[in-house]
Amino acid sequence: MQRFTISLDDKLAQDFDAWIAQRGYANRSEAVRDLLRAELERTAQREQEAADCVASLSYVYRRGELDVTRRLTSLQHEHHDLVVSSTMVPLDHEFRLETLTLRGATAVVRQFADLLCAQRGVRHGKLNLISMETHQPHRHALPGAKASKKSAAAGVPHLHLRPAH
Repeated sequence: MQRFTISLDDKLAQDFDAWIAQRGYANRSEAVRDLLRAELERTAQREQEAADCVASLSYVYRRGELDVTRRLTSLQHEHHDLVVSSTMVPLDHEFRLETLTLRGATAVVRQFADLLCAQRGVRHGKLNLISMETHQPHRHALPGAKASKKSAAAGVPHLHLRPAH
């Protein structure tokens, strides 16, 4: 870990400390690290998109309006390789909030989010995307197999992903 010192005018330091307290950070260092990560992520996404990502896509729709529920479900099934999970929350008797957890190629995830949010009846669509990098491609032993190098070699290959920043 590296340390560095920054100078802030009194008003900026006061405002920053209030912001830190409002969000519950334990100290300034944690807050600065989060701000730096967020800005590095925004810059990386603008300049060169990471190959892989995880994302949450949230949107509101009116149940029964224009057959939107069926269309949204069909799109999710057609893109089952991207959709990790789906949570639907009834907001009242008419409106629902749905949040999808997505994982895949960044460009494909963005296209899917745009397609879904462009559906008639969908309102307030918002994609929160986090760039990922491949980490430790390997195999795990098959279920029920005694753990060993041989059983791991026979297992299903997969990749682990880690945040890029």
